[in-house]
Amino acid sequence: MKMVAPWTRLCSNSRCLCCHVGTGTILLGVWYLILNAVVLLIVLSALADPDHYHFSSSELGGDFEFMDDANMCIATAISVLMTLICAMATYGAYKQRAAWIIPFFCYQIFDFALNTLVAVTILVSPNSIQEYIRQLPPDFPYKDDIMSVNPTCLVLIILLFISIILAFKGYLISCVWNCYQYINGRNSSGVLVYVTSNDTTVLLPPYDDATVNSATKEPPPLYVSA
Repeated sequence: MKMVAPWTRLCSNSRCLCCHVGTGTILLGVWYLILNAVVLLIVLSALADPDHYHFSSSELGGDFEFMDDANMCIATAISVLMTLICAMATYGAYKQRAAWIIPFFCYQIFDFALNTLVAVTILVSPNSIQEYIRQLPPDFPYKDDIMSVNPTCLVLIILLFISIILAFKGYLISCVWNCYQYINGRNSSGVLVYVTSNDTTVLLPPYDDATVNSATKEPPPLYVSA
């Protein structure tokens, strides 16, 4: 006979790839943290030496200035915010603080929604891909090869690629959500404990309640999760 807590019954089989949801969320947060830290360093380098990162309108194939002050300030703010959110998620998963994971989870939902919107746009207006490719700079790598591909095949390839990305992102969202639920279950007060054997399951009250009226009796053994 062994004692099993409810969160263990619900989440013991939850995995993020080959790891537990807690470990997977920590690794995911560290990975996003590294990526956003690198982006932040690049943006700060561009602010320190704008001439080195300057792109003319002809190089970008458009009539706008990419490295102006407004765009750089927005990029810096987004990079700092994303670095903070990823750090919070990593800390929350490591220290078992469920509330710290919520901003990262919301970012995942927002990112998933944007990618879904891109897929819907391509599906509704497939000609937009060809138009976008034409607007790329003349020296863009493999531009001519991409333009030579059949438009229908190109749309199907891009949709397949986006579908794979969406499926993977959805899986990572479920892992982070399972981690949030797992931490909430572990940290909740007054948790009920199940004692299971081969053919029976008995629901025990919380340990504190079991010892309230047993001053004259020997207290029950401590509940230990298997």
